[in-house]
Amino acid sequence: MRILSLAPTSFFGDYGCHVRILEEARALQALGHQVTIVTYYKGNDVPDVRIIRSAPTPWRSHYEVGSSRHKYAFDVLLTLKLVQVLMRERFDVIHAHLHEGALIGSVVGRLFGIPVAFDYQGSLSDEIVQHNFVRAGSLSHAFFARLERKINRLPRVIFTSTRHAATQLERELGRRARVLPLPDGVNTHVFRPDVLTPNERAALRAQWGIGADEPVVVFLGLLAEHQGIRHIIEAAALLQQRGVHARWLVMGYPGDAHWRVLAHQVGLGETVIFTGRVPYAEAPRMLALGDIAVAPKRSLTEGSGKVLNYMAMGLPVVAFDTPAQREYLGALGVYAPLGDSAALAHHVAALLAAPQRRRQLGEQLRQRAVQAYGWDRAVQVVLQGYRYLLSEEHKTATTPQVLTSRREDG
Repeated sequence: MRILSLAPTSFFGDYGCHVRILEEARALQALGHQVTIVTYYKGNDVPDVRIIRSAPTPWRSHYEVGSSRHKYAFDVLLTLKLVQVLMRERFDVIHAHLHEGALIGSVVGRLFGIPVAFDYQGSLSDEIVQHNFVRAGSLSHAFFARLERKINRLPRVIFTSTRHAATQLERELGRRARVLPLPDGVNTHVFRPDVLTPNERAALRAQWGIGADEPVVVFLGLLAEHQGIRHIIEAAALLQQRGVHARWLVMGYPGDAHWRVLAHQVGLGETVIFTGRVPYAEAPRMLALGDIAVAPKRSLTEGSGKVLNYMAMGLPVVAFDTPAQREYLGALGVYAPLGDSAALAHHVAALLAAPQRRRQLGEQLRQRAVQAYGWDRAVQVVLQGYRYLLSEEHKTATTPQVLTSRREDG
């Protein structure tokens, strides 16, 4: 099967949805399918995946993509590139990521007679509020919420990053689409607890100024406000005030300089270490430096793929109680109320004081990741959606259906 993966983002960027796009492509290719990713002009190339990029914006070729009005121009250029690609090559399916991809893919796909699957990774209107692009409750927010509902109705198959999102979409869409829960996955052969020997771990810790026996709390992801970086700083400050010793290794980008200044302003000094961008290939080694992982993400609609990386590394996880994080962690997660930095600090301190419990939770979470969240399992759900699109069944379907993947809740 020839698959065009449409990614309206600067792929590859070592975080979040980029990892999902990459691992889906790799899993499909491992089964003999051909995947081409059409994306924005910026981003890092990946050796084992074919990538076609749109043209740069004429007025500023080095502009960094984000939640800004410049994205309209990027999407126009992406649309033109997609048309150009489809005029010279034939694909069986367009796998459209994010709402922009679903809109562009559905319109252009219809012109070329190619069915479209929508990889839904969270609410568009929620995301633009979280990124401070619009204010909640404003006219702009209402416009994007309406646009989001219209886009959701275009594809005949929708993959969702959580079962919670699948249930919500099925309720919203009724008979319009087949919704398949496709939670994020993790490569458990790459993300594993023994990725470093004890000596390698001590040496890498020393490079970051961390003692071999110091307790370390890790975070790896996008350093955006809605990811809870401020809550990490507040929790670290609370523990320091209480005399609870721990180092905090906060890995990711952008804005690490801003957060570093904020941490120093509240007196954390060297307690919190901001590493900046960590290449995806280096993520397992860096996570192996930790004893506990934190996931203070505040979004109620997006997935939280980083949690699966933590699980595969055998790290106990303290997380804000969101649908996605509870779905992944189940009863093995340690939960703080959403936005509660004091509770986050409390649970981290409790785990620091209980090494045996840390080990038990880590081992159980590793087992859960291996059994339920490998990409080899997830890709079967993707193929199920493709087969439906390519069959005659979807043309006459009249009954809505939320299909569950074969993963167990554990």
